[in-house]
Amino acid sequence: MTAIAPSAPLTRQTSAPGHPSARLSFGRLVRSEFLKLFTLRSTWWSLGIAALLTVGLAAMIAGASSSFGPGLSPVAAITLPVQFTMLVAGILGAMAITGEYSTGMIRSTLTAEPRRGRVLVAKSVVIATTLALLAAVTSAIAGLVIMPILGADSYAWGDAKELWLPLLLSMLAMATFGLLGLGWGFIVRNGAGAIATTVGILFVLPLVLQLFMLFGESWQWIVDLGRWLPGNAATALTDLDGEVFWPSLAATVAWPAGALLLGWAVLRTRDA
Repeated sequence: MTAIAPSAPLTRQTSAPGHPSARLSFGRLVRSEFLKLFTLRSTWWSLGIAALLTVGLAAMIAGASSSFGPGLSPVAAITLPVQFTMLVAGILGAMAITGEYSTGMIRSTLTAEPRRGRVLVAKSVVIATTLALLAAVTSAIAGLVIMPILGADSYAWGDAKELWLPLLLSMLAMATFGLLGLGWGFIVRNGAGAIATTVGILFVLPLVLQLFMLFGESWQWIVDLGRWLPGNAATALTDLDGEVFWPSLAATVAWPAGALLLGWAVLRTRDA
């Protein structure tokens, strides 16, 4: 009789969350962040409000300018609403991370990807890409809407400096506003607090600094500081003023970069 050799016991090949084979690739991490962002109703509400503001305000500006005669650049009508949509962008950036802290999902995120810096970078890529694409799409729609009002001849189609560069810079500005909110979301970890701080920097602080104009020339230096706040710097950036272009670009990028660096430090040193 032939003896049957016992088979080796089956073992499950599993990896601990911290094992290298269990780590997500950066591409999959970004994809998961996109899925998390776009499965929230608040994301779609925010994007819809930003789109309506851009198109609606551009149409109002173009319509109002027609009664004063020709001369308004269509790019100005398209980019001026950024002063309002920046609030929506900042709030969306803040909610993208504070929502995870409020629900506890951040623990699952950091279990799937223990390298916290990669999580912050992935979320930054998702927020910046989403808001830049939103600015591109809404600018195109707004341009089509106001074309019958201002006329197709008012568009400098072949002039990159007059048309395309300001639109690209407005895309950059929207991305930086969202990253500013994201950075403060990582720092504060509370939705109301992060939104209040972001709105304060983008909208309230410029108004406060302008009040110092009432106190005379000795306080003018504080008023001048307001030029380097994110919203004012982004407005000067899209105006392409040669004297302040590079300082405005530096200020526009420095604000979200500083918030994200501080958020990274907080993320590394605090428990989820």
